[in-house]
Amino acid sequence: MGQPEKDHRGVVDTATMEIVVAALFFAFAAVVMFDSYRLGAAWGSDGPEPGYFPFYTGLIIAIASVVLLVQGVRLCRQPRAAFVERGQFKDVLVVLLPALGYVLAIEFVGIYLASACYIAVFMVFLGHYTWKRGVTVGVSVGLFAFVLFERWFSIPLPKGFIERALGF
Repeated sequence: MGQPEKDHRGVVDTATMEIVVAALFFAFAAVVMFDSYRLGAAWGSDGPEPGYFPFYTGLIIAIASVVLLVQGVRLCRQPRAAFVERGQFKDVLVVLLPALGYVLAIEFVGIYLASACYIAVFMVFLGHYTWKRGVTVGVSVGLFAFVLFERWFSIPLPKGFIERALGF
């Protein structure tokens, strides 16, 4: 029994992604330029104002995003190449969705328990380890991180109900 065959149909084409990324970069540049202008983007009597360098950095990003946008529009005229195929997209989601869950879990159960669960689940489902090994490694890493950051370095990280119940 070999690997299941991957689905090679495209989810989205390259030209569309070029245009989306260009638009996102342009929006970022516009925010940077607007806020830099608000702070002062001119050259004052005593040198550059606080927003001078960020404004021109934002301007360079805006120009580069317009170039990317033009490239994306030109790609629309060519035969459509898939940016990502369905099989590849599913592989990305297998990693992305648990990562998003992990980030959300940090808010509710704290970073240590969330990390232990995240590591254990990844080891079992993606690494094909036994539950015993996955849970052992996950809990060990979570405890080590707790001792390292909370005790040795005295760096408080987000805590959940377990740490609060134990007085941390």
